[in-house]
Amino acid sequence: MKTFDYNKDDLQPLYIKLSNRSPEGQRDVEKIVSDVLADVKNRGDEAVVEYSKKFDKVDLTPSTIEVTNQLENALESIDQNLLKIIERAAANIRKFHEKQKENSWITTSQAGIILGQKISPLERVGVYVPAGTAPLPSTVLMNVIPAKVAGVEEVILCSPPGKDGKMHRLILACAKLAGVDRAFMVGGAQAVGAMAYGTKTVPKVDKIVGPGNIFVATAKKQVFGTCGIDMIAGPSEILIIADETANPAYVAADLLSQAEHDVLASSILVTCSEALVIEVKAELDKQISMLDRAEIAKKSLDEYGAIILTDTIDQAVKISNIIAPEHLELCVKDPLTVMPSIKNAGAIFLGNYSPEPLGDYFAGPNHTLPTAGTARFFSPLGVYDFIKRQSIISYSQEAFGEICDDVADFARAEGLSAHARAIEIRKN
Repeated sequence: MKTFDYNKDDLQPLYIKLSNRSPEGQRDVEKIVSDVLADVKNRGDEAVVEYSKKFDKVDLTPSTIEVTNQLENALESIDQNLLKIIERAAANIRKFHEKQKENSWITTSQAGIILGQKISPLERVGVYVPAGTAPLPSTVLMNVIPAKVAGVEEVILCSPPGKDGKMHRLILACAKLAGVDRAFMVGGAQAVGAMAYGTKTVPKVDKIVGPGNIFVATAKKQVFGTCGIDMIAGPSEILIIADETANPAYVAADLLSQAEHDVLASSILVTCSEALVIEVKAELDKQISMLDRAEIAKKSLDEYGAIILTDTIDQAVKISNIIAPEHLELCVKDPLTVMPSIKNAGAIFLGNYSPEPLGDYFAGPNHTLPTAGTARFFSPLGVYDFIKRQSIISYSQEAFGEICDDVADFARAEGLSAHARAIEIRKN
């Protein structure tokens, strides 16, 4: 894990390296994905079956793609203690997202004028759930529950088969618990194409949400416009701002919690404590050997991990705002005084007892977060991603008469005489 000194080293190469982990930095994938999407659009289920055979090594038919009939049994088959934990997590997620609901509104600020905004849920949404090196049933809860809270009529789920040729049992169970209406055992770019364009088996959706690998992320980017997407998500990342009060064992554990995701994951510590740097390095060496995914974590730390030593917490905040991390932990004496200075982050975790995995599974806020610096302009997934806002405009004849000349003049100034005529024809 490389160490940098804020006052001596040029951090720009690190920033560039981190940004190149995003789908935008993987141009060689674009052609592969565009070919898959075009094929799925033209041949539908036949193409989906062929790509599932090619990429996932599973033999499917159009009649076996849908696995909705397996949802109930999957829920009944899981350990009851685990089920209770999942139910509590789901309740927390639902409670948090209920607070995000928006209401329609109407205003009559002037006589004869009614203006407003109508909130309408999307009709059908597709949720993609990864199931590669680490299946993510928690992602089912985080993506489906906000959609249901928003009032989406139909939520479909796509997730690839495992090595056994079946959809992961916990993914199916969480799908049933969260309220998925239909489930399909298909993954990769072919799943995105099936949901975006529709096939005889997989219905066309209004929006696709959920994380995935480079092929899924690139496919989502390419179908945007045919349907909506939540964001273009890259590999996971964490940045920890810490001072001398931080517990080095906790910090090391939290860095490793992201490093184990993927060799492209990024774990960064920014601290003003030289002693903490030494202690965290020792803890990383100690803890990494305990991990089931130690090889992945080590590669991640070697390639995309960093420790940056600063003089002040203000300098650490400046670095964090440039990187705009997916997960930001403030392991400092008084995190509430630092938080107002944070401009760019997907989720902010305050204090030594608010580790990132708490947000992944249980606390309630969404764990589908912007990555690769996109927290500068993207927000966490929420209820607001599953609604449409429709404007409402109503003028009485009297109110219209008071402003019609102004509107017509404005239209003619743009050279749009038919616009002006549509106003003037209504004048008394």
